[in-house]
Amino acid sequence: MLLIDHLDHSAQLQLSYSSSHRTVFANREFEDAWEGLEPLHFLDSFHPIQLQTQMEPKSSTLAPLPEDNQDQPQSDHATPSAFASKPTRPPSQTSSQKYSPIDWKDYFDQEDDVCIPDTNDVFHIYTAGKEGPVVFCLHGGGYSGLSFAISARIIKDKARVVAMDLRGHGKSSTENEIDMSIETLCNDVQAVVKKMYGDTPPAIVLIGHSMGGSVAVHVAAKKMLPSLAGLVVVDVVEGTAIASLMHMQKILSNRVQHFPSLEKAIEWNARSGNLRNIESARISIPGTVKYDESQQCYRHRARLEETEQYWRGWYEGLSDKFLSSPVPKLLLLAGTDRLDRALTIGQMQGKFQMVVVRHTGHAIQEDVPDEFASLILNFISRNRIGPHGVEIPGIRRPSQPHA
Repeated sequence: MLLIDHLDHSAQLQLSYSSSHRTVFANREFEDAWEGLEPLHFLDSFHPIQLQTQMEPKSSTLAPLPEDNQDQPQSDHATPSAFASKPTRPPSQTSSQKYSPIDWKDYFDQEDDVCIPDTNDVFHIYTAGKEGPVVFCLHGGGYSGLSFAISARIIKDKARVVAMDLRGHGKSSTENEIDMSIETLCNDVQAVVKKMYGDTPPAIVLIGHSMGGSVAVHVAAKKMLPSLAGLVVVDVVEGTAIASLMHMQKILSNRVQHFPSLEKAIEWNARSGNLRNIESARISIPGTVKYDESQQCYRHRARLEETEQYWRGWYEGLSDKFLSSPVPKLLLLAGTDRLDRALTIGQMQGKFQMVVVRHTGHAIQEDVPDEFASLILNFISRNRIGPHGVEIPGIRRPSQPHA
C-alpha cells in the first residue's frame, strides 16, 4: 500500500516485519525505581525533640479532639481512601485480537458488482446513503474502496457514497489487470458511472486519493462526467509525486511480500506507519491482499511493480489540469511541503480551497476519518451542491427519480 505517494514513509516501509521485531514492555523491578535517588538529607538538620515540639498542638489555640463515641453507629458508606484501592487495569489484547479484521457492513450499506457492457470487466463497488449528491471515491495505488469505509459511515447521513475498487485492486476483475494507464483508468470510472446512472446521473462530487486523485483530476479536466459538481484531491501533488518515482521500485521490492494471516497483514501496515488508524486498517487491509493457494499465504492484491510504464503519465501536468477543472475544487494535504509552484500561485489567486490536515499520514481518509468526513460535508455545503447540482436559493429544479 504505497506507490508514488509514500516518499514521506519510504524509510518506514523498508523495514522488514518479523516476530522477533515485536516490542516487549517489561515491568521494572521495584527496587530499580529507587536507584540513583539521593537520600533525604534535609531531615538531618532537624533534631527529633525540635520536631516533636513543633508538631505538638498548643492548648491556647487549638481545642482538644473529641473522644470517640463507641456507642455511636458507624456509617455503612465510609468514604474510602484514595490510596486504599488499586487502579483497574484494562484487559490486555493479544495480537490476533487487536489486529483482527472488521466487517465492512458496519460502515457501508451494501456491495455490488458493475459489469461493463461488451467487455469482461467487472468493477466492485461499496455504497452507502440514500439521498443527496453522490460522493464518488477513488482510492490510491495499492488501497481499495474500503479505504473510505469509516468516512462513508458519517457522510452517508447527508449524501450518497460510492467507493470503487479500481482496475487491478480489491474485488474488481478485468481482462488486463496490468493496463493501468491514465486513459484506461479514466475510461473505467466513466463506464461505471454510465452503467450505474444511465443518461441522467445525479450530481457527483469526485474524490481521489493519491493515484486515484490523479484519475479524478483527469476525469474532471476532460469533462468526462457531465454531472460533475465538485472535485476533491487527497494528498497528491505533481512535483512531489514525480520526484518520488525513482524510489518506488526499491520501496516496492523491500516491503513485506507474504503474510501468514490477515491479522499479520493488518499488523504490518499499522506498525510500519503505513496506516495510523488501527480501526480503519482492520477494515481496509483485507481488501488489499489475496490468498495465494500455491504458497499458502496472503500476498498484495495489486501488482504495482509491473505498472511502472504508466506511473509518469499519472502525474505529468497534474497541477495545470487540476487548476483548469471547471468545478469547485478542494485540495487536502498532509503537509505544506507538498505544494508546488503552480498550485501555490493558484491557491493565492483563490482558484481552489486548500486544507492542510495535521497529525496524519498520507492516507488522510483513513488516519483521521472523522475530520475527513467533516471536510467533505463542509465542502458540499459551502458550494451548495445538491442531488441535482448547485442549488440556488429561490430556484426549484424538477424532481428526478433517485438512482
